[in-house]
Amino acid sequence: MAKNTSLHFRVVEGKDLPAKDVSGTSDPYCIIKVDNEVVARTATVWKNLNPFWGEEFTLHLPTGFHHLSFYVLDEDTIGHDDVIGKITLSKEAISSHPRGIDSWINLNHINPDEEVQGEISLELQVVEEAHKGALCCHVIEARDLAPRDISGTSDPFVRVLWNGQVLETAIIKKTRFPHWNELLEFVLEEGTSGETPLVVEVWDWDMVGKNDFLGRVVFSLDAFQKAPLKGWYRLLPFPKEEEDAGGKLGALRLRVRLAEERILPSRYYQPLVDLLVESVVCPPEEENVTPVALLEEVCSVESRQDVATRLVKIFLGQGLVVPFLDYLNLREISRTTDPNTLFRSNSLASKSMEQFMKVVGMPYLHEVLKSIINRIFEEKKYVELDPCKIEPSRTRRISFKGSLSEAQIRESSLEVLKGYLRDIMEAIVGSTKECPAAMRVAFKRLHKRVADRFPEAENQDAKYLAISGFLFLRFFAPAILTPKLFNLRDQHAGTQTSRTLLLLAKAVQSIGNLGLQVGHGKEQWMEPLHPFILSSIGRVKEFLDRLIEVDCEDEANRKQSWTLVHPSATIKEGYLHKHKADGLHLVSRFTFKKRYFWLNNKSFSYSKSPEWQARTSIPVQQICAVERVDENAFQQPHIMQITTRDNGSQLLTMYIQCKNVNELNQWLSAIRKVTVSNERMLPFCHPGAFRGSRWTCCLQTNRTARGCSRTHSAVTLGDWSDPLDPDVEAQMVYRQLLLGRDKLREKHQEFVKRGPTQEQGSGAQKGSDANSQRTAMAARLLEVIQALEQAHDAFEHQEEEEEEEEKAQISITPPP
Repeated sequence: MAKNTSLHFRVVEGKDLPAKDVSGTSDPYCIIKVDNEVVARTATVWKNLNPFWGEEFTLHLPTGFHHLSFYVLDEDTIGHDDVIGKITLSKEAISSHPRGIDSWINLNHINPDEEVQGEISLELQVVEEAHKGALCCHVIEARDLAPRDISGTSDPFVRVLWNGQVLETAIIKKTRFPHWNELLEFVLEEGTSGETPLVVEVWDWDMVGKNDFLGRVVFSLDAFQKAPLKGWYRLLPFPKEEEDAGGKLGALRLRVRLAEERILPSRYYQPLVDLLVESVVCPPEEENVTPVALLEEVCSVESRQDVATRLVKIFLGQGLVVPFLDYLNLREISRTTDPNTLFRSNSLASKSMEQFMKVVGMPYLHEVLKSIINRIFEEKKYVELDPCKIEPSRTRRISFKGSLSEAQIRESSLEVLKGYLRDIMEAIVGSTKECPAAMRVAFKRLHKRVADRFPEAENQDAKYLAISGFLFLRFFAPAILTPKLFNLRDQHAGTQTSRTLLLLAKAVQSIGNLGLQVGHGKEQWMEPLHPFILSSIGRVKEFLDRLIEVDCEDEANRKQSWTLVHPSATIKEGYLHKHKADGLHLVSRFTFKKRYFWLNNKSFSYSKSPEWQARTSIPVQQICAVERVDENAFQQPHIMQITTRDNGSQLLTMYIQCKNVNELNQWLSAIRKVTVSNERMLPFCHPGAFRGSRWTCCLQTNRTARGCSRTHSAVTLGDWSDPLDPDVEAQMVYRQLLLGRDKLREKHQEFVKRGPTQEQGSGAQKGSDANSQRTAMAARLLEVIQALEQAHDAFEHQEEEEEEEEKAQISITPPP
């Protein structure tokens, strides 16, 4: 049994941000931290006080996080970025909303005294000797302290306060991982109250100005008077409530949800999985009788996308994803009377197809669109067709003779757009063989279901529209509109490029709609593109016909291992900067060499360029840690270390620099995922480098000294390439059913009250049978929910008993 914690957060948009630039605007972006560690950075939205980001992240992490923080900054090309404000959500606050937080939250000022982090190792005890008592505070070490100096480190010392007395440790220079190992003693006088608190404070010493606060821990004397306390204690800020800025710094719209689950052994989820599979393998004639249908009815609209993702992954693992989608699509098609409204709602069928394409088809999307999207970003051409938005001053780059006329701008823009569209459509219609087999088979079944449901001559295009509605309108067009959200680019487009992408996305949508809405919308200024759109419809139909010419249903549906990526397939690749093995004595910026890296499930390899024949390859099984490195180690940001163990069990470390924090987190996450089953992973690491005969992080002089920081091998970012974990997915489905149990009970009672009908005839008998089936299915689903709830309670009770036994064992163990 394991515990699984997933933190889902979406930075939607901001409003009323203060202007930080002389132009009267700002260039805002967000930094997201979990317990003061940067886990994500949004793109910068230039010259905007009401920015839209729409960036979504899922973070898988250990259960021990404390808070999630969002910092809004204004990017400056010269000097340091300006801090606008922050929002901090505690774990308890997030947990108090089972369905998640979705609201506008005001930004607050940043108080340096509240920006504390890290832990301190202490041993506290009261010693009685010769009618004299002493309170002993053994200050051992601290880790992960906040950096307060420009070097990215601090000069920490500890101040202990008790009963009006103050004692201090020595100052350890330039480290966030200090080792003191000092014993501070206070004389205990008779009559001293046990309620007098012992306060341990950590400070950063400054030669000029006042010292900086790094955190504190408060103990009651009664807590360790009978038995000593020893352990690691989290540093906390001064007890001061955060002042609400009252909206003066603006606000963010955030969506945050915490899924903290106890994952039971597989056998406990099997009845639930069997019920779900039964919906697909043995579907009844009555379409709303099955567990999947009941699940859709009881889960909230807001959670439908998450439920769809979980179900897609469960059925992928069962090798039944195509029959599952076929079952949902058939339900949707059978209750649709007008083919023009088919799949237009956010039903479970629509969401499941959408998530299926993202989970299975993301490499395909990148192969089709990435090169053309990159070219659009690089060329930065001014494009506009709307007469109301044309800005002649922007066209000076186009013509050396001055500004162009409105007609010339429209003509130039039309040619540019047609050129981009031509390349996009060529890439799409020529991608038949690259499209994943499972997608092609799912589209083939969808095509047949729609053709059978709407056989009339006037509805001949319905079977094409059903496929293109998903492939073009929900897959290709959104990726063209916002490439950042589909990992096609690291940054959002600027205003000019964003407008180009919007016009292209509109055109691709019109092509995907087979030109049905061409000429009927309000945007008549798109008319110059209509001939190209209409001429593309025939090619799209031919492409869709080729796409469904597939006879590989067995291959598409066969049961897969719990990964969506073939062992030899490249999971991630790109240029990074690798630390030169013998470059420790050189200036830091010269010790990193540009290399091209590849990662798959078997190896992590690199060479001078993608075309270079000679590659250095590291077996994934030899990797025992992958961690970020402090900036002060090389005076450079965004560096990670990969520690491997060779055949002789010797540890070797490679340092790699990424271009930004998002790329760093993506590489960390990808490598951690492929090493998830590795044995002998390191529990500790050095976040610095061994330079000048000592570690830059903790200043230890022994090169083989145990790491001063805990490793974070369980922290990964969720994305389309996440390995399938059937127990985790089933637990999440159970959680949604548990949230909707009251509604399910109401439905069960409703079915029971209906009872068998007394009317005569085959129709009445059929209705009676359907109601009996619904009643029985709702009862079975409630039984499965109850059984899983009881299993969770039993495991929780068992854990509590084990914790009590462990505490009792500690309390009877005599102190050394």
